[in-house]
Amino acid sequence: QLQLVESGGGLVQAGGSLRLSCAASGRTVSSSAMGWFRQAPGREREFVAAINWSGGTTSYADSVKGRFTISRDNAKNSVNLQMNSLKPEDTGVYYCAASGRSSWYRSPPLSDVYDSWGQGTQVTVSS
Repeated sequence: QLQLVESGGGLVQAGGSLRLSCAASGRTVSSSAMGWFRQAPGREREFVAAINWSGGTTSYADSVKGRFTISRDNAKNSVNLQMNSLKPEDTGVYYCAASGRSSWYRSPPLSDVYDSWGQGTQVTVSS
């Protein structure tokens, strides 16, 4: 049973940075695509970023391009999200997800292609 645990969230001022980590346990995710999603209060969960098994393919939401960077360390069975130039609208609960489906390549932002989800970590950006 794959378990995903996010960490690194917190309170930061606008313009600041945070680095989120997602640690996988139970099985390796080295052959899985990984993604980050977020959900703000009163809003639906939305795609943030994703990366394929090798790190050679990445995808970002337009709202975070140029500010966020997704990376992975297969040796550590983990994926990270470096968030710079944070804005108040980046506030929300950030979730890590894993996908073992080839359909991921057709649509990395689609939540339905992900099989496993973490519990989330809160990110709050103050103005």
